[in-house]
Amino acid sequence: MTKTVDNYSAFNEVNLSNARSENESYEDYKKRQKQNSEIIKLYKTVGRDNFKEMFPNGVQEALNDTEKVVHNS
Repeated sequence: MTKTVDNYSAFNEVNLSNARSENESYEDYKKRQKQNSEIIKLYKTVGRDNFKEMFPNGVQEALNDTEKVVHNS
């Protein structure tokens, strides 16, 4: 019997570091910290399986899609 490996990574390409990047403004840093906090809170609340259903391609894709919608309007 073989085991199936789940390579799902919810936080792939998301900067979860508490350190401020060299080229990141303070406002962007604070915005990213708040966003990370909300993402992690949601993950802990709903669990991995429900989070995977909500964001099948990871959180970064959802954030990029939201950014495009905001930018276009």
